[in-house]
Amino acid sequence: MRRLILAGALVALAACVAPQASAPQPAANGSQDTLISDGREIAEAQCARCHAVGTYGDSPNPAAPTFRTVLSRYRPEVLEEELREGIQVAHPMPDFQFNPVGVHALVAYLRSIQEPARSP
Repeated sequence: MRRLILAGALVALAACVAPQASAPQPAANGSQDTLISDGREIAEAQCARCHAVGTYGDSPNPAAPTFRTVLSRYRPEVLEEELREGIQVAHPMPDFQFNPVGVHALVAYLRSIQEPARSP
C-alpha cells in the first residue's frame, strides 16, 4: 500500500513538468537561484491545481502531497531520475511529457522548500 502511495506521489510530481507554451523554460546554465525560481514557476504553472506548491497551505486535492514535504519520503536524486524516465501508476493522472531540464529545476525548487522532518 505504501509503495502505491509513493508511486502516486511521484506521478503527481511528474505531471508538473509537462511543458506548455505559457510555462517557463528553465535556464540550462543559470545560477542555483535561477534554477529554483524556474522550478517554482513550473510548479505554479503545472502543479498548483492539485498540489500545495509553496511553503504553506493544504493541497487543493487532498490526495496530492504538499511539495514542501515530498522529499521527506524520496531521495531527490532518485525522484529526479524517475521523473525523467517516466512513472506509471494505476490511477488517473494528466498527460505529461518529461523535460529533463524542467525536472532538474523542479527538484531544485523542492529541495529549497522542504520542511524539517517531523518526529513521530
